[in-house]
Amino acid sequence: MSRGNPATPANAAAPVNGPTPANAAAPAMSPAGGGPASSANSTNGDRETRERLLTAAERLFAQRGFKDVTVREICHEAHANVAAVNYHFGDNMGLYREVLQLAIDAIRSATEAARQAGRGLAPEEQLRSYIRLFLHRLLAPGSETIHKIVNRELSDPTPALDDLVEQAVRPRVEYLSGVVAGMLGCELSDPRVLRCVGSVQSQSIMYARPNPIAERLGFTFKATSSEIDEAARHIAEFSVAGVQAIGHIAERTDRS
Repeated sequence: MSRGNPATPANAAAPVNGPTPANAAAPAMSPAGGGPASSANSTNGDRETRERLLTAAERLFAQRGFKDVTVREICHEAHANVAAVNYHFGDNMGLYREVLQLAIDAIRSATEAARQAGRGLAPEEQLRSYIRLFLHRLLAPGSETIHKIVNRELSDPTPALDDLVEQAVRPRVEYLSGVVAGMLGCELSDPRVLRCVGSVQSQSIMYARPNPIAERLGFTFKATSSEIDEAARHIAEFSVAGVQAIGHIAERTDRS
């Protein structure tokens, strides 16, 4: 996932022509020291430092969560000055929000890809398409860190939880709710819709969580492309049949 470039410090002096006034502000200095932030070497160094901070923070936040990771630990892992976090992100929460944004962007990307893939299809086929795409994204190599960060945020929420909900989770639930409502032929406000959405999602998520109990009971799964396809087909058939059954129950109830 791509990282953003560091913002230019608000107090950085703009270059001027002619002699420098005696009271002009000195060029902003990088926390790494050694030269003005406006120089090419310093700019490249700042960008590299910022990238190392994000990488180290992503790993540590995934392992232990936001509240159990200190700025000093992140900077030590990133081989950066302790002032670097404030310089690039404002504070530790600012750094955490940017790390979480990487997860948010990945979730939004998967939802939009499913929306595009399902455009023009019948609701049942939209659901099948979503499940296959979601499961492949969920189990893609390198995605484990994203899942861990999201799970940490859900189990021990921070002020950034609203960002996750509003930017990533709500759009996905709204898309799936529209698909399910289309299958049931009901309004989005029907309580059966969210119940079905939860059932669909939970079947997929179980494949991304190591489960030693399931392994002892004989449930084995390797995230190869063929096994992911097989799991997606099973979840899709089970989910489509389940949603249709919920609709038939309502029809029988209405007739009686």
